[in-house]
Amino acid sequence: MSVFIYISPVVLMATWSIVLLVILGVLVVGLVALVIWGNKMQKKQEAAEANIMNGAQTVSMLIIDKKRMKMTEAGFPDIVLQQTPWYLKRSKVPVVKAKVGPQVHTLMCDAKIFDNIPVKKEVKAVINGMYIIKVSGLRGPLETPPEKKGFFKRLLSKAEKAQKEANSQKKKTK
Repeated sequence: MSVFIYISPVVLMATWSIVLLVILGVLVVGLVALVIWGNKMQKKQEAAEANIMNGAQTVSMLIIDKKRMKMTEAGFPDIVLQQTPWYLKRSKVPVVKAKVGPQVHTLMCDAKIFDNIPVKKEVKAVINGMYIIKVSGLRGPLETPPEKKGFFKRLLSKAEKAQKEANSQKKKTK
């Protein structure tokens, strides 16, 4: 009579491999949850943008000033501050002071177009309530600001400039 002993495969695995499998499982579950949550948030954002565009109207306005400032310091009406969540009241938002018709208004702007808005110029803007969605020039196209260089690109351009100067100095001394 033979004795058959069943040994579980888990017992044969080393402890570190079990730990790695558990960590891998948790990471996979976390990644799947992030993908599902991201898709849900993207659908919400698209619905909100469609809602904003439905009530939009085109207005010509003279831009007086633009800044990034806290919502509490921007001078928005009290109802706007009451409806804003507490964690967003201290965050800086793009704010534009503009003359729309005979009145001066404080408007909030989309962060994507904030850099393209010219100061002390008249523009045609698409707004919804007090939110500027899109801006175009009233008399011709708007000037696009130069693209900001990152840290490493600036460092590389300085190094290239120094190299060119060194090469020109060598040529002059020859």
